[in-house]
Amino acid sequence: MAARRIRQAPGGTEITLIALTGWGQEEHKRRTRDAGFDHHLIKPPDLGELRTLLAEAKSRYR
Repeated sequence: MAARRIRQAPGGTEITLIALTGWGQEEHKRRTRDAGFDHHLIKPPDLGELRTLLAEAKSRYR
């Protein structure tokens, strides 16, 4: 619900949203995409992957 509200807010489509969850089945990943998240990471996240995603987001919004 939070991702949907962020996406509907002014500027909400320009924010990178990363879901961090304990669930990793394809159904869960589909649901996070449908909710508006850009990425789906499973706990504990791979820090290298998280750093890469954050760096990409940072360069996109400069």
